[in-house]
Amino acid sequence: MSETAAPPLASAPPLLEVTGLQTSFLAGEGQIIRAVDGVSFSVNGGETLAIVGESGSGKSVTSLSIMRLLPKKTGFVSGGDIRLRGKSLLDLSERQMRDVRGNDIGMIFQEPMTSLNPVHTIGRQIAEVVIQHQKLSKAQARARAVEMLELVGIPEPQRRADSYPHEMSGGMRQRAMIAMALSCEPSVLIADEPTTALDVTIQAQILDIMRNLQQKLGMAIVFITHDLGVVAEMADRVVVMYAGQVVETGSVRDIFAGPLMPYTAGLMQSIPRLGSTDRREKLQTIPGYVPPLTRLPSGCRFRTRCSFATDLCAAAEPELDMPEPGRAVRCVRWRELQLMTRKVS
Repeated sequence: MSETAAPPLASAPPLLEVTGLQTSFLAGEGQIIRAVDGVSFSVNGGETLAIVGESGSGKSVTSLSIMRLLPKKTGFVSGGDIRLRGKSLLDLSERQMRDVRGNDIGMIFQEPMTSLNPVHTIGRQIAEVVIQHQKLSKAQARARAVEMLELVGIPEPQRRADSYPHEMSGGMRQRAMIAMALSCEPSVLIADEPTTALDVTIQAQILDIMRNLQQKLGMAIVFITHDLGVVAEMADRVVVMYAGQVVETGSVRDIFAGPLMPYTAGLMQSIPRLGSTDRREKLQTIPGYVPPLTRLPSGCRFRTRCSFATDLCAAAEPELDMPEPGRAVRCVRWRELQLMTRKVS
């Protein structure tokens, strides 16, 4: 069975296509650790693809690989391909890739305070991106920065363009990051945990902004998160990652209606149930932690935390199986789990 995940639902060629991606890091004593192992997915214009998993699953490394922002001395793509409109990003020079970043692919990072320059105003930082990619004058770039700040809902955008990052709230800084990422109207937006540090009210506002801008610009969104509640609200399709691998893919409806991988089912069971009146009801958790990449278990990488694991799960690493078009799962017992889910429902 090929490691390539299910093709996109639409018949049009994918806007962004990641195939068999392998990303490795140099560790001490010449050791090489593979942090992303054979990851494949695609996303079309106007579509939102969510990449889900716990910390350490390889989500952020995948996004940095796409942007070619891996640490130069220690991180490198060791296999696979990344294509934008059919053209390999791995074949581009660094100068050519700089033209792609921000112009064709925008990225919102998890923590804006580490991504925004503290010694420059927000307006100047947005304007610099516009000048670099759109070749506008300083006055035109300034006007574009103010326009973008207004678009993402920042009050008094003309005045706020002259604010420094530390003079803005967390929600406002995140809006400014969105404004910067979208200032050149990219075809693809990668959002890496963009609402994690925000309260629920601001989080809802940020998600609304992203949805509205997606509808206006027709861009594809790769939304990286561990929050399945956000996935249900934002995404069309889901890629579930664990210990560097894709373990399940499918539409949001299919994933939420009947997960086929025990890990995905465990993530689903950790979500509070809307409308539950039993205050004694406890959320279920997945025992243990994602294993270190230097000490992966034999066979299925999830088996040491899985209540469904048998000796068969330790025998060999499972490949991605495709139960139906648009779905893929990495589990030798997915059929049994599917039957159990149907009986419960």
